[in-house]
Amino acid sequence: MKASALLVTTLLAGPALAADYVGIVHARHKLSLSLPVTGVVAKVAVEPGQKVGAGQALILLDERAQALEEQRRRTQYEDMSELRATEDRLKVVQPLAEDARKLAASRGAISREDAARNELDFIATRGRLAQLQTQKVREKLEMQLAETDRQQRRLVAPVAGVVTKVGIDLGEWAKPGDTLVELVDASVLHLRANVPAAAARQLKDGQALPISLDSGGTVNGNVSFISPATDAASGLVEVRVRFTNPAGRIAPGSKGILKLDGGGTK
Repeated sequence: MKASALLVTTLLAGPALAADYVGIVHARHKLSLSLPVTGVVAKVAVEPGQKVGAGQALILLDERAQALEEQRRRTQYEDMSELRATEDRLKVVQPLAEDARKLAASRGAISREDAARNELDFIATRGRLAQLQTQKVREKLEMQLAETDRQQRRLVAPVAGVVTKVGIDLGEWAKPGDTLVELVDASVLHLRANVPAAAARQLKDGQALPISLDSGGTVNGNVSFISPATDAASGLVEVRVRFTNPAGRIAPGSKGILKLDGGGTK
């Protein structure tokens, strides 16, 4: 009886570990891109099916007013004429004030009023220089804010990929948060499959596993994620197996079969 019970247990446990599990192939990035500001579309730089690189412009809004404001702020910041003149003035009045203090210390050499005027001129010039230096810091920040405001009217690709949808056209009004472009990076894919908890415990991060594709063929992937939680209703655990897709022949959304041989980790 004991031997029979052991055989039954082994037969029941075997399929849970050595079996095929169907999953869905997902792209590394599937992005719905939008802008944080409103404006009129001045240029649509891409079309569906086009490959783009990271940082490439996709949609440009009319930014003429923002470009002028940025140039105005830049001109203000780069104008150093008063700052340089005040620095030169300080170089003159500082030694005069020092000399006046020395002469005032000698009885009758210079009146206290003249010494005070020189000292006040030095203090005022030094204060004005500090004020101008602070003003330049503020003007630099304002210039950077104007530059950021202009750049926010340019939708660029955060990653390399393929444009799958363009949801706006030239001259249309773009609203903040509206999806303007959909972008997919399918150079790396991962299969998401749900496997029994007993099978998931046999897997390790980075373990090599074969995947049979619905479109035909087999690829080798590596375990990239094993969920720490087990679904209470089904007793299944989500597992993700990552694999490369350099030619782009495998389409996200297709099915794949994760093959577990029941032999434990390798």
